[in-house]
Amino acid sequence: MNRRITKVLMVVVTCLCIGYFSGIITKESIANWYPTLEKPFFNPPNWVFAPVWTTLYILMGVAAGIVWNKMESDGINVRKGLQFFAIQLALNFLWSYLFFGLHNPLLALIELLLLWLMIYETFVVFRRVDKLAGLLFLPYLGWVTFAGILNAAIFWLNR
Repeated sequence: MNRRITKVLMVVVTCLCIGYFSGIITKESIANWYPTLEKPFFNPPNWVFAPVWTTLYILMGVAAGIVWNKMESDGINVRKGLQFFAIQLALNFLWSYLFFGLHNPLLALIELLLLWLMIYETFVVFRRVDKLAGLLFLPYLGWVTFAGILNAAIFWLNR
């Protein structure tokens, strides 16, 4: 039991660290660049993003930890799911760099399409391994869908 909890905690901490480093990239742009952009009427206030992303990083970490704990019973799908998970997590970080670091909403939007596909593939494999792990990925998939619409709107309004 302790080993299972340790695996979940390791992945949650990893996800939160990615979120922390993404936050470092976004911090200056949130103060200086982002306020200068035209935004759609459905743009949430800035304070919403930190608690939403913290929650999503925790949920995705728990999901990955659950899947990791199934290595002995479904090794092929677990390895595949964790590879997809690592790729989507790297793409998640890259989006912050492209949008906030490079101030490039178009490039970020293109990358976000790849991110969405990887999140979906991760969801599919996670669900195959463990239904709860798949369900825990749905809020993330939903939020990134919303983020894609928001990203597209920001690009369109500022082209």
